[in-house]
Amino acid sequence: MWRWRYVSGRQLHGFRHYKYSAVDTNPLSVYIMQPIWNKIIKIVPLWIAPNLLTFSGFVMILFNYFLLSFYDWDYTASGTSPGLVPTWVWLFSAFTTFCAYALDSIDGKHARRTQSSTPLGELFDHGLDSWATSIFVLSFFSVCSRDNGKTGVSVYTMYIYLSIVLFNFMCSHWEKYNTGVLFLPWGYDISQVVLIAAYLLTGAVGVEIWQEPLLFGYYITDALVILLIGFSLFLSFPQTLYNIYRAHLKKTLKNDSLYEGLLPLVSPLLLFVLLTVWVVLSPSNILAKQPRLFLWMVGVAFSNVICKVIVCQMSSTRPELLHWFLFPLALLVYAAISGLLGWMEEVLLGVFAALVTAAHVHYGVCVGRQLSEHLNIYIFSLKKRVQE
Repeated sequence: MWRWRYVSGRQLHGFRHYKYSAVDTNPLSVYIMQPIWNKIIKIVPLWIAPNLLTFSGFVMILFNYFLLSFYDWDYTASGTSPGLVPTWVWLFSAFTTFCAYALDSIDGKHARRTQSSTPLGELFDHGLDSWATSIFVLSFFSVCSRDNGKTGVSVYTMYIYLSIVLFNFMCSHWEKYNTGVLFLPWGYDISQVVLIAAYLLTGAVGVEIWQEPLLFGYYITDALVILLIGFSLFLSFPQTLYNIYRAHLKKTLKNDSLYEGLLPLVSPLLLFVLLTVWVVLSPSNILAKQPRLFLWMVGVAFSNVICKVIVCQMSSTRPELLHWFLFPLALLVYAAISGLLGWMEEVLLGVFAALVTAAHVHYGVCVGRQLSEHLNIYIFSLKKRVQE
């Protein structure tokens, strides 16, 4: 079951020649956070594997997400029952977010410190990041709550918000696919600091802070959405295009043709189109009925699509044109919007979300094992594998 070989022989060969290249120009990261991480890294024992740090951070945010889901499954607790989520949960959310942020920031430093940097480590890190990105967002929605007629954000705004965040993550790796350099997005450090501050503020003052107008009748959540959209449209995406254009002028692009350069975008964009059609045309208004389940499925599906792009980018191979998730999703969307599913729409959403999650976990485990064997290393240990 766990021996499925998702990575081709050509890709395995490509991983052997991969070299990491990244640029971080964010002042918050360079001048404030990096000095903090340099102090924290000194207390990490040298025998701990870097991937163990990465995975521990991911488990913490996943646990926090399920904890918030327990108290606030349908994203209404903060709006209709302000005391339903205990204060300690918000403080715990701040703690787990900071720990995950710290562990994700020091794992690479620890790998260099222990001379254990490998392509598997980078893939493990970025693969979990692609999933964690959506989990951070879905957890934050419990703070601001869904629209109750007076305050909160609509489930459609949640969907757009999540899509923009995932689009930014995708652009970073599409950029690297074409330039060979990962230009670390400014939004990551800023978003983590904002998340931690939001949880601490909620724990200290209460969720009522999000239900009071901030300025000119606008709420804090409105400001955050405007900032996110503005940051994406006027800073992040233009910067991505500029970096690719600059690589083109310097003749350092990794892909010669426009087709190959745009290929990684096809499956994510088609995935977004199918999901948006389902959201807009669903007879039962599936997003409003099951926002947490639907948005979870969106995050997992995007993560798997992006993970395959990352594998191709790191191995210098061409990604597939159409991800296999698109085919069952297209059938499901057609059956839903045509009315064939009827009351079964929610049930099949749950089944599809479970299958997508299981498929993604299976993909991650199998790819990790395959690269572990190929590179003769363990995932969670600094010891070398014994050649059979």
